Amino acid sequence: MTARPVKRIATAAIGLALLMVAGGLVMPGGLELRITPVKGAPPLLVLPLDPGERFTIHYYHSVENAPIWETHSLDPSGRLFIEEERYLKFGAGMGKMPGVGRMVTRGPYEVIEDMHMPTGDFVLRIGSIGVDHTVIWRGTRTNLSAMAPHVAVQFSARRVSLLVRLWTHVFPHDATPSIDKPVNGQPKKRQSMGKKA
Repeated sequence: MTARPVKRIATAAIGLALLMVAGGLVMPGGLELRITPVKGAPPLLVLPLDPGERFTIHYYHSVENAPIWETHSLDPSGRLFIEEERYLKFGAGMGKMPGVGRMVTRGPYEVIEDMHMPTGDFVLRIGSIGVDHTVIWRGTRTNLSAMAPHVAVQFSARRVSLLVRLWTHVFPHDATPSIDKPVNGQPKKRQSMGKKA
């Protein structure tokens, strides 16, 4: 007589667990940005992001040797946008784009802010050491030039389910940087980036 209630409770618990897993597979859990070599290889970086959350690509202009910051975001569907460009001085290929954002000065920097210009997935040829293409995300800095100089990589994003997001929160991808875990043999440290990166 006691076996039947135990069986019902076990069946109900299994049913509830399956329902939660199924719900977790269909409920939105955010976004994931992947930076992957175009010619095929595992991703160099995998960044979990929330819609509207920003990440920055920092590098040194190959001609002017001046620092440049390009800040990007993702909309809820995973489309990439450039939000802001900041640079120390006017360099080759830099400057205002008519009808896009507004030009302001922040200290010694010229800034095009409020751009919100769609870029879609894009390809970047990583520069050599000295150009130092570096991705800044949640207080981490990953120097792509130290990992894969002269390699063309694609920045692309996708939506992930709540279950995937929870799983990767507990078991992050090998290419997701953190302050504790090295990425491709390089230890990550939080560094001060001022008010805005």
